Amino acid sequence: MNVQENESKITALQNRLLSLTVGTEEFDNTRAELDALMRETYTDLSAWDRVCIARSKRRVTAKALISKLFTDFVELKGDRYFADDESIISGLAFLCGTPVTVIAQAKGSDTSESIRRNFGMTSPEGYRKALRLAKQAEKFHRPVITIVDTSGAYPGRGAEERGQARAIAENLMEFSMLKTPVIAIVLSEGGSGGALALTVSDYIYMFGNAVYSVLSPEGLSSILFKNTLNMKEICEHMKLTAADLKEKHIVDEIIDEPLGGLTDIGDETAAMLRQKLSAKIAELSAINVDELVEKRYNKYRSI
Repeated sequence: MNVQENESKITALQNRLLSLTVGTEEFDNTRAELDALMRETYTDLSAWDRVCIARSKRRVTAKALISKLFTDFVELKGDRYFADDESIISGLAFLCGTPVTVIAQAKGSDTSESIRRNFGMTSPEGYRKALRLAKQAEKFHRPVITIVDTSGAYPGRGAEERGQARAIAENLMEFSMLKTPVIAIVLSEGGSGGALALTVSDYIYMFGNAVYSVLSPEGLSSILFKNTLNMKEICEHMKLTAADLKEKHIVDEIIDEPLGGLTDIGDETAAMLRQKLSAKIAELSAINVDELVEKRYNKYRSI
């Protein structure tokens, strides 16, 4: 069953359910119809289905995840060279009482915010802002938590003129040597070097319906076949799902999602994530910093 085709039907049924009285026959019938459609749509998902779920407008954004996981978040802006890139939300926060630096790629929750955040496609100043915050975290021995959600770095002429490739390369180099624990979370899309620039880390969590790949399926299809007609087949060959990447030891742990994908972060889910992150920070912080950096380097050499 096509996920894209059914998402609008699911949303319509959910909205209808909200307008009905609980316990009535119409409510029960609508509830049953919704449950059946959800099972039909989100069972036995293909790789392309997961791409569609990762890109869904209903999916949780990094901004929402930050608000549920961290307390006392203070956003820090600007790269100190050119401008502030709003596709990156970064700042200081507390995770279960531990001070951390948060760096997240952010898509918008509506059209106006999506435009302001450039649909999560980061420019050089965004990567420089991320690196500035990471180096500050290293100075004060704060763990770094990155949240990845981008189809890829912004490919525009202005970004290239301002040094897009160099900004990404510097992040890859500097994050590999950062003398503080780094944890990455692949929230939805992890596309190309634009995602890799924020996933060089000691430990990578990946949500069950997220995707992470060398480039977008459309990009690969256009290069190999000069069209975008073979998405399902291309996605299967790309091995871009969480299960594929866990099997290849590229990501370290999969975070399961509810049926229908990650459309919100409930209190129970947030508590589970906080516990996982807090425990992993404690584990990584106990390792000698030179050994930590060496293990991180060897991890990526093996990949």
